[in-house]
Amino acid sequence: MALIEVRNIKKYFSVSKGIIDSLLTRESQFVRAVDGISFEIKKGEVLGLAGESGSGKTTTGRLCVRLLKPTEGEIIYNGKDIAKMGGKELRLMRRRIQFTFQDPTSSLNPRLKIGDAIGDALRLQGIGTSDERREKTDDMLERVGLSPADTFYDRLPHQLSGGQKQRVVFGRAMILNPEFVVTDEPVAMVDVSIKAQILDLMMDLKKELDLTYLFISHDLATSRHVCDRIAIMYLGRIVEVADKDSIYEDPLHPYSVGLMSAIPVPDPKAKRAEAIP
Repeated sequence: MALIEVRNIKKYFSVSKGIIDSLLTRESQFVRAVDGISFEIKKGEVLGLAGESGSGKTTTGRLCVRLLKPTEGEIIYNGKDIAKMGGKELRLMRRRIQFTFQDPTSSLNPRLKIGDAIGDALRLQGIGTSDERREKTDDMLERVGLSPADTFYDRLPHQLSGGQKQRVVFGRAMILNPEFVVTDEPVAMVDVSIKAQILDLMMDLKKELDLTYLFISHDLATSRHVCDRIAIMYLGRIVEVADKDSIYEDPLHPYSVGLMSAIPVPDPKAKRAEAIP
């Protein structure tokens, strides 16, 4: 059964026009960031969303958690259209659906202690007493590998490494015990030596908390290791969806073939797929 079902979702952004253009034409111009896509994510699944920069991946992810409101379409979560939610209903829904941003440094308040950054969601949602929130926050710090918790709680973001900041981002997303998490390029901003640790953390949290992921990445090699299925996105549309091995070994769409040809191969003699001419 699908946990998330996206039905013909669209997101258009209006383009600003100068005075002369406004006088010459009255037609509004739009960028079709997401142009009528549909897909579903089953409970417990990791669906990868891959494509180059500007393909609409991040916009799609933000639509799925209602950080953006769609121009058209439906986003069904547990039988309800979150595109139409507002007020208290939307706030309560955010306990169950979370988003991790690509750049952990810019997504953290530089003046907010790490413990407060993680635990503030509990306060905003009115969960527990002050002591209970501190206990939950300490537990989450330990769970994401920032141990001992007392050492990290009072630190500021600039006192952490890139990998540690990413762990804070995951801790902040998981503190409300969500059911569905959108991860936007979770290892794009960390050192190569740290990538495997962050991916392992992500999958460990999936098992512990029974999570469902939408994994956004331009890196198909990484996606193959963590995803069950992969959707390929190009110019605001999904052009191919298949299980990870089928996408990797026998891509059908020319754009998918082009993405595969861009994956680095350690063996210089190995045959590579031809890129799109």
